[in-house]
Amino acid sequence: MNTHAVHAVDASGSVDSVDVLIVGAGPAGLALAVDLARRGVRALVAERSAGLFPGSRGKGVQPRTLEVFDDLGVYDAVRAAGGPYPVGMIWQDGKRLGEHAILDPDETGTADEATPYAEPWMVPQWRTQEILLARLAELGGEVAFGRELVGIAQDADGVTAAFASGAPVRARYAVAADGGRSTVRRALGIGMTGETVDPTPMLVADVRITGLDRDHWHIFPPAEGDPGFLAVCPLAGTEDFQVTAGLPQSDGPVDLSAAAVRALIAARTHVDAADVTEVRWASDFRPRAAMADRFREGRIFLVGDAAHVHSPAGGQGLNTSVQDAYNLGWKLAAVLRGAPAALLDTYEEERLPVAAEMLGLSTRIHRGEARRGAATRQLGLGYRDSSLAVETRPGLAADALRAGDRAPDGVRGGTRLFDAFRGPHWTLLMVGTTTTPAASLPGARTLHIPAYEAYGDGVFLIRPDGYVAWAGAPGDTEGLAAYAAGAGVSLQGE
Repeated sequence: MNTHAVHAVDASGSVDSVDVLIVGAGPAGLALAVDLARRGVRALVAERSAGLFPGSRGKGVQPRTLEVFDDLGVYDAVRAAGGPYPVGMIWQDGKRLGEHAILDPDETGTADEATPYAEPWMVPQWRTQEILLARLAELGGEVAFGRELVGIAQDADGVTAAFASGAPVRARYAVAADGGRSTVRRALGIGMTGETVDPTPMLVADVRITGLDRDHWHIFPPAEGDPGFLAVCPLAGTEDFQVTAGLPQSDGPVDLSAAAVRALIAARTHVDAADVTEVRWASDFRPRAAMADRFREGRIFLVGDAAHVHSPAGGQGLNTSVQDAYNLGWKLAAVLRGAPAALLDTYEEERLPVAAEMLGLSTRIHRGEARRGAATRQLGLGYRDSSLAVETRPGLAADALRAGDRAPDGVRGGTRLFDAFRGPHWTLLMVGTTTTPAASLPGARTLHIPAYEAYGDGVFLIRPDGYVAWAGAPGDTEGLAAYAAGAGVSLQGE
């Protein structure tokens, strides 16, 4: 156990400094905490609520996020906790009209050795967070619940955060992972630019229902004159259903009482109110697409919904949030260990365009202008335009793997690549060549494998977050040492 993962304020009220303060224990905050803890970084997660978020809200885990979870050591638990998306069932007047494909064929994809996880996996958000919290505990970390941030300030050396109760916390860096209404973002004066995707409010609730099968995602289209649809989705790995429903347009508060939820279900389906045996959680929202004007203010970074909010259409929000954290974690750790501070500039450089693209995709899907498809799996996202992506091979084919792309999986020479990549280190992958590079990279793991079509022959430096950082022709490592020094490779120990 890493006993240095978290240093919190002690019982006497004195301040104990940490390397990184993470505000918010949602999926992004917990994923970041796990990534930092396995690197030996002293981090504290401060969560204003008394416990983890209780709802199913972000229930779809996309294939690229499954790869992230594989690296973080939680894939098996996530897989065991969930299941595949069910097929839709259309209802009208209490009768089944027929099945409806929820996912396009492109979205489910086909697993192969380069992409072992091809389909989205359904796991309620509360369960994903429980799994990440358990992994954090394994690594020696913890979350300080009931810590409401009321102020934050920074200077040249660090960040000081004040809380409604308990002593302040001093950190070298801070990360806002506190959601779309981020207290940290507002305290920093960072605006959010965007639009309302749909002015009609929506209800999301976790319920238990008798009389509906759990093999289908039950869809109840609106009857003529009705204000909106209602859908009931069985939540894999639980006894619950997630209910989503469009509500009449109103500026007033939405009635979220159990009685109101039961009445809404009964009014729009053939299910009696009495058959809704339990309402476990309910929330309302108006779909909005907005992005923070910037993702960083000095020593403070924004991740997840604090940086961008999406329509839930397309299942991109939780996934983009986790991948924000995955991008930032290794960079924070490297700089804390002596890598050039400019490495942190690449967080916004890389993640802001990705967030903008996902906002646009989610909005188009919500409005019916696009279908869920291959793009929602997020396997094609990369950083080719990043200053961290250095491609030195001329004349590549249009479909060739390039610096900035996701590094494929596969088994060559008895080694599974994802197994070799897993962990906090960099990997120097020599494909189809026995040449040993002249560059000394003590912080990288060197691996030689036979020729592999997913890569092509060459030298590939793989970042800790599974993207190709530097690529060269077989035997050509000129410039690799200079790149490694700038990216902190030699300082990123295992």
